[in-house]
Amino acid sequence: MCAATVLGALGAHALQGRLSPDRLHVYDTAVRYHFYHSLGLLAIGLAVRAGAGSLARWSAGLVLLGVVLFSGSLYVLCFGAPRAIGVVTPIGGLALIAGWLMFAVAMLRGG
Repeated sequence: MCAATVLGALGAHALQGRLSPDRLHVYDTAVRYHFYHSLGLLAIGLAVRAGAGSLARWSAGLVLLGVVLFSGSLYVLCFGAPRAIGVVTPIGGLALIAGWLMFAVAMLRGG
């Protein structure tokens, strides 16, 4: 969450005139998803601490991987990385979806 806060502040204060409106919108999307899923990772961590099993731990790994791939690829695209990096973004999205589905299953099974 610290990284999302720093990157969000960077976007709000330092990148306003430096990125095109389209790239700034992509950057804002990256920060927003970074924040949402960081908060979700806190919830998974609390569940694991309360005794949730290995399935919940695996879900945390998938969500973390998803944040790195999804938001990370958007961040670097904003700063001029080759467009081919964009193929990573949906893989990150799939990792996020899989992680949250796995967490739901873990909670339905009672941890």
